[in-house]
Amino acid sequence: MLLVTSKYRRSPLAVAVLALLQERPLHPYGVLALLKQRGKGEVINISQRATVYKTVTRLADAGLIKVGQTERDQQYPERTLYELTDEGHAVLHDWMAEMLVGGDPDYPEFPAALSFIMLITPDEALPLLDRRLRHATQRLAALDAAIAEAQATPGLPPVAVLEVHYLRAMVDAEQTWLRHTVTELKDKRLDWSEDQLRAFAEAHSPNLD
Repeated sequence: MLLVTSKYRRSPLAVAVLALLQERPLHPYGVLALLKQRGKGEVINISQRATVYKTVTRLADAGLIKVGQTERDQQYPERTLYELTDEGHAVLHDWMAEMLVGGDPDYPEFPAALSFIMLITPDEALPLLDRRLRHATQRLAALDAAIAEAQATPGLPPVAVLEVHYLRAMVDAEQTWLRHTVTELKDKRLDWSEDQLRAFAEAHSPNLD
């Protein structure tokens, strides 16, 4: 399967397109509409319609999906329906296994920014992290509302919102960490200065000659 997967780089959006086409043939707009309806914008970037259309085109070029038929409707122009190929079905399952097991490092922006937070002063860092804490609190409330709505939907299997529960756990953990760190900054238990950092860097600089 390595030869197949090398034709197209795995991405959450590519997996989502293949997953929906495993259900039934769809045109690109139908893919986008279903992703929005099912709340997949929480975990997949579908803010740009063009990105979905480009992903469909690339998957077709890679032979993972193919044109099935065209759909005609008086209210809409002719639309091309795509369907999953056997190769696409196999790659989808390979990609799912790889993504669920994980192992490859992620490089999100926030930890990267934290690794250089000493470039600004504690007084500058405090309001920024406090703002992120407020955003996390709002995000947690929104996820709780989504979970409550799902629980109120008759017959909805819990597995359909598994990713929302995961996101809630991650945001809850970040909120706890942010609250602790903001408190430490306010109490001056977490503090640094340019002179302190420069002295440490000079004392521990490797010989680059």
